[in-house]
Amino acid sequence: MDLYTLLKVAHVIGAAVLLGTGAGIAFFMLMAHRSRDPAVIAHTAGIVVLADTVFTASAVILQPITGAALAHLAGYPLLSGWIGLSLVLYVVTGLCWLPVVWIQIRLRDLALQAAESGAPLPERYFRLFRLWFVLGFPAFAAVLGIVWLMVAKPAL
Repeated sequence: MDLYTLLKVAHVIGAAVLLGTGAGIAFFMLMAHRSRDPAVIAHTAGIVVLADTVFTASAVILQPITGAALAHLAGYPLLSGWIGLSLVLYVVTGLCWLPVVWIQIRLRDLALQAAESGAPLPERYFRLFRLWFVLGFPAFAAVLGIVWLMVAKPAL
């Protein structure tokens, strides 16, 4: 296997990890939230934070490295056309994802405190969850756009 093919496989796997982990995290957090059970939410959010740390963060670091190497080997300009637009969408995703990670940690901690004390979830939990939910839409849409751009490679 040549270097280009190896990088392309790594890049596609990274894209699949970002898309799959993002969708999975959203699903499990939403289902836990719907239970309104602080113990379930705390446990699920703990796993979600771990998954984001292990899987999403790794892919976030490797994607631009493999993407830049692929663009260089293929002779594509890095900051224009579909690659440039992909990078813009990548930044949009990051601007949504970073606060989401912080929010997930806070949701976990608030749910854990409620579970340990036997108290209901505080209003702050619900405000943060709404923000987490809203930030997921542009982030997920941007990742879908990036995947489309990678596959279609439109002339822009």
